[in-house]
Amino acid sequence: MDTILLSPQGNLLNYSYTEIVINMVAAFVIGVLLSVTYRTTHKGLSYSQSFSQTVVFVALIVAIVMMVIGGSLARAFALVGALSIIRFRTVLKDTKDMAFIFGALALGMAAGTSNYFLAGAGTIVVMLVAFILYKTNFGAVYKSEFILRFRFMRSGDSTDYLEAINTACKRSDLLHMEPSGDNTSVSLTYDVALKDDITADDLTNRMGQLENVEEIVLIASKNDVDY
Repeated sequence: MDTILLSPQGNLLNYSYTEIVINMVAAFVIGVLLSVTYRTTHKGLSYSQSFSQTVVFVALIVAIVMMVIGGSLARAFALVGALSIIRFRTVLKDTKDMAFIFGALALGMAAGTSNYFLAGAGTIVVMLVAFILYKTNFGAVYKSEFILRFRFMRSGDSTDYLEAINTACKRSDLLHMEPSGDNTSVSLTYDVALKDDITADDLTNRMGQLENVEEIVLIASKNDVDY
């Protein structure tokens, strides 16, 4: 004979105490696995420990919320009304972070509703997809190898920098030109692809030997670059 569990107020509970604990533990494990996957597959300089911990909290809290709601439509509407007063102003630095938040939400819901197979299978699939995309560098566009920035002093009509760039690069495209306030110099940004036998040090050394060139910066542009 099934045991009927009641809350202290006498309301029927949708989950047994054991099931509640199992659901929370499952949600916590899912959150940790997603967080580890996020940390391992993250690229760039926008990694946040706070976001990594947030993924764990989201999975766990959503599972608890789903158990609180249960099959009650009234609780669902009450929860929506309560959450509507909360304003989230945090801006995600990486659009891929949004995928991990949605993953934590969906898998937390699965764990909170006792759909263990869906929660486990979904976690494995999400982790596999994340690692596959990370290893294959899926979606990367190799339209350039480097972004070259430097300042050209207009002390004469010499354009030796063009010769140095053409000698070291198989392709170069001017991206940005910004004259100084007194018009004595101009800041130039080029999208360059080095020749096979030329290294980044070779290009910077050649540019550094020019008298009219200063503030040389070479940025690897295989990933997203703002210039």
